[in-house]
Amino acid sequence: MDFYQLLLLQLLAHILTDYTFQTDKQAADKNKKGFKSKYLKWHILIMFVSSWILSFQLAFVFGALIIASTHWAIDGFKPKIDKNKFLGRYSFFIDQGLHIVIIYLVAWVYNSNFEMNTFFYLNLNTKYLLLGSGYLFCGKPANVFIKEIFKASQIEFDGMDKEDLPNAGRLIGVVERWLVLTFILIDQFSAVGFLIAAKSILRYKEETKGFNKTEYVLIGTLLSFGLAIGIGILVKAF
Repeated sequence: MDFYQLLLLQLLAHILTDYTFQTDKQAADKNKKGFKSKYLKWHILIMFVSSWILSFQLAFVFGALIIASTHWAIDGFKPKIDKNKFLGRYSFFIDQGLHIVIIYLVAWVYNSNFEMNTFFYLNLNTKYLLLGSGYLFCGKPANVFIKEIFKASQIEFDGMDKEDLPNAGRLIGVVERWLVLTFILIDQFSAVGFLIAAKSILRYKEETKGFNKTEYVLIGTLLSFGLAIGIGILVKAF
């Protein structure tokens, strides 16, 4: 196992912990209560276990402890950042940025000072790890990421027609990103254009509660496709 494989495994553990294994209710409670949240301790326990197991190294227990403990501190103080007049709307990106920096530093220090031997024979492929992480990120994490971009840009939309299906937009976004990522990986760029054209034929009412829904959907679509295309190009680069 080399540094990049360890780093990707730890980023994968982070994605699983912060998104796959955490419900919206738990995340909202932590963001509101910080250290007082009843979900925080379980979240940190999951972070520690995921980090240690996915390192495939017994000696990484200390690295997992550092990642989990700093994760606890960052998530605990996040409500204070949320309330800050200037930093509040960027709290998600500050939070995630700090987590990623710490994961990188821990992986780098561990790689520089320890011999990385897995506790059983494991033949890891960096490209497959990146591919798996890419598909996973294109799911719920990308939905949250796009939502936070809207928040940071102070773009809000509360209108929803009665015929709209709850969470349908999220599911559509996940499926379209998976399709775009797949098309990029198999060099079918024309299919990406076809998918964009196919989505553009959807018709939305021009005004809903005084907000142009078409523009809102267009921004979300561009962000969604952009993320998937970016990840596809990154994976192909390896």
